[in-house]
Amino acid sequence: MRLIPTVDDFTSDPVVQRYDDMVNPPGLTNFLGAVQVDHDVTAVRSVNFAPVSHGDTVTGALWVDGRLFRSYGVPVTIQWRPDRVVRSASLGDLTIESTTVTPPGVDGVVVDVVVTNASDAERPIRLGLSVASTVTQAGPWRAPEPPSEPNALAPAPGRAALLGRAHTTAAVSVQGLDADGARAGDRSLEVDVALAPGERYRFGYVHVVGTDADGALATFDAVAADVPGQVAAARTLWDDTLRAAFTPGNDQFSGHVPTLETSNDALRRLYWWGVLGVIWFRRDSPASHLGRVYDTLMPRYWQTTTFIWDFSLSSMIHALLDPVPMRRQIEHWIALDIHRHFGTEWQTGGPAGYWYSVNDYAMIRLVRDYVRWNGEPGFLDVELAAHDGPARPVAAHVADWATAWEGFRKEHALADYGGIDNLLECVSSYVHEVASLNAANVWCLRAAADVAALRGDGGLADDLRTKADALVPHVGELYVEGQGFWHARQPDGRLLPVRHCYDFTTVGMTIAADLSERRRDEMVEFFVRELQTPSWMRALSPYDDDAAFSVRPDHQWNGAYPAWPADAARSLIELGRPDVAAAWLPGLARTANQGPPGQAHFVEEAAEPLNGGAVKSPPQFPYLIDWACSSAGSWSALVVEGFFGVRPDVDGSVTVTSRLDSVDPGARLRNLRVGGRLVDVDATGVTDSQGTHSSGLG
Repeated sequence: MRLIPTVDDFTSDPVVQRYDDMVNPPGLTNFLGAVQVDHDVTAVRSVNFAPVSHGDTVTGALWVDGRLFRSYGVPVTIQWRPDRVVRSASLGDLTIESTTVTPPGVDGVVVDVVVTNASDAERPIRLGLSVASTVTQAGPWRAPEPPSEPNALAPAPGRAALLGRAHTTAAVSVQGLDADGARAGDRSLEVDVALAPGERYRFGYVHVVGTDADGALATFDAVAADVPGQVAAARTLWDDTLRAAFTPGNDQFSGHVPTLETSNDALRRLYWWGVLGVIWFRRDSPASHLGRVYDTLMPRYWQTTTFIWDFSLSSMIHALLDPVPMRRQIEHWIALDIHRHFGTEWQTGGPAGYWYSVNDYAMIRLVRDYVRWNGEPGFLDVELAAHDGPARPVAAHVADWATAWEGFRKEHALADYGGIDNLLECVSSYVHEVASLNAANVWCLRAAADVAALRGDGGLADDLRTKADALVPHVGELYVEGQGFWHARQPDGRLLPVRHCYDFTTVGMTIAADLSERRRDEMVEFFVRELQTPSWMRALSPYDDDAAFSVRPDHQWNGAYPAWPADAARSLIELGRPDVAAAWLPGLARTANQGPPGQAHFVEEAAEPLNGGAVKSPPQFPYLIDWACSSAGSWSALVVEGFFGVRPDVDGSVTVTSRLDSVDPGARLRNLRVGGRLVDVDATGVTDSQGTHSSGLG
């Protein structure tokens, strides 16, 4: 049983596409920036390494015998692995295969190409790549696509390469070939070869960006000198990173995640999927104002931006794997006005976007998880200044966030969370007084009460708990009796029924114990009846009146955001049906077959599944979905907090309420860091480093 994955364990299923099929091409990262491959065998796009950006420009498109490869209309097979993307196609008597990587420590990408003559006669061939350059050094990047600007292209002296120069900044790109006899034209790179029957010919395409020509040319020369070596180095980088992530005391992260022993392949695959999906967003860019950061979306949209909401959905993994940058990020957000933006742009540290109404709930989750998993109650006493006041203990900020909802009340007892852009962006009826965040307010009040009690402020703790208990029946006013879903109350008092998963997941994860057994059962019945699919789920029921409003699949009927199935399974567990969640796992695990979780996957009715897995939704309008999203850590939390039932508290105590009987009674977590201690966890409880066993730790 392998306990620590390698890149091979994440190899995707092959995706076969023709030109501009609605396929989301995979991305790559070396933790400095990101690249996305495009719809042929060699082309790349979104080559962005802060502070230098290319926007979403496509470059490196293949030409064969003077004709654009795409125009032949042949299918291309694409397969992803953390360290590489392999693409292949057959064109008449030629087979073409490429391996694309982002080399370690390099602001750029290489494509290693092999062309084989499959005929029984000599085959002359002209191979070419078209070159486009739009680099710039404009910042901050506060739009979905990074900036770009027109460039001038000119031959790079002594090389089969073109140097692109920005008109208004010092940014440059260098794109060239490593092949003998290759040449650079005005906008192209070419090489002529004659292949004997069965002969293979390889060449490398190297594309680097930089802030000055001399430095970029030197990097290009070093990379072009050994392209196969760069491909091998990319694998080493990723295997070493994965090994470090699961190893206590490693030299790459400030923490680690536990290893999982299980005979349940689906449980293991989803756990690893979640860990990988967080690691993929690590950024060690020298352009970062905050040091190491974790991005949110990649590789096309919102690079250099970290959303509070998405970060919080992977909160447990951030707390276990890399608590030092997590704490720094929390402290930075405390200093900003979280009621005016959805995150920060890390090149400057400044705010990005508009207000997301989830932010108070998200910040409490982040602080609580950092404290309870790391055994750091002292963090609650650290004095930090918010944007509008003097330095105060972190615990005071937690209390402020927990009661911020009171300032959002209007005519009714519940908080009004505003319009469509403050909530789900593509569900027009999910506005104002929604069940999800008002239920979360109950949880936030109780979480803040635990913090107050820990610090000896019993009066505040009692007050917060009293408010939480009083709020519960008002949340219940939004319930649609007998149906299992909830209303959204409008400012005029109208109750709009909204069959959305965010109510199901958040209510179930925050106040399940406050619901009657009948309501819990009805919620589960609604979920199974209208949202669950074999390998994914619908965010919105297709029976909902708003299902025709949008086709953006992260929150609509045709798909779901990647954290929603994981959190839905958590909600099923809290609502008393771990068996339903467990039966769903094999189908969900089939969806872990295309790299890290996408910003959304289509349900089976919206797009043909890929080898039984729900396919990633495409980036083109009107879908606008990125290839990967950092909320992947929710899948690992489903395993650790959901099925293992590990619950550390801010006071250092740990309880275990196992639901492993439904998935694998013999499963075990090893080297789980809880409150600063390394423990093992199985269905019977916790074993500490001295071998002492209990159902929990006090």
